[in-house]
Amino acid sequence: MMTIIVENNSMSDKNLPEESELIQGLLNNNQALFSKVVKAYYPSMYSVAYAIAGPAIADEVVQEAWVSGIRALPKFEGRSKLKSWLIRIVANEAKTRLRKESRSVSLEAVNESWATDPRFDNRGHWNETNSEWDNASPDELLSANELQECFDKHLELLPDNQKQVLNLRDVGGMDMEEICNILEVSSSNARVLLHRARDRMQQMVAHFQRTGQC
Repeated sequence: MMTIIVENNSMSDKNLPEESELIQGLLNNNQALFSKVVKAYYPSMYSVAYAIAGPAIADEVVQEAWVSGIRALPKFEGRSKLKSWLIRIVANEAKTRLRKESRSVSLEAVNESWATDPRFDNRGHWNETNSEWDNASPDELLSANELQECFDKHLELLPDNQKQVLNLRDVGGMDMEEICNILEVSSSNARVLLHRARDRMQQMVAHFQRTGQC
């Protein structure tokens, strides 16, 4: 059994061998190769665990996902890239942990279409932007410790499904198709969740600008 040590540093996927050689090396219990794979895949796997399960147990989720992945590797059929397959295991592990902790997560809890929301046009884009937000760039605004603390506080108050999409998209930098696959939501629902999360955070920043209070 391979020893799984998750470290918060990373290396590029480009430093890894070709997919077939990589999988065979892992099946052959190549510890050096396994360490490289863990370091290369850690950022993506952690971002998914963080987005779904939160920071408190994200590392544990990644650790458990690796255990599950190594056990299931002999049955891996190669229908997707190894990294994508592992990320799906992380997502499932994170959802399982949430259920075990009796947290209610509904990833399809969207009852309205963005098409009926006057804030969006028929393609789901904003009809208007917040003028308060436009006065300064997000980077400039978030340079203030007080605003960063307020931002983090309100981020945790978002509904889980909105927070997950926002973290995966704006923090993890994943494309919408990948997010839909991970969270098992439709593209339209994912767009609604992302717009609503961004809108909530935008309103928080605008309020902070006007009043200086969280």
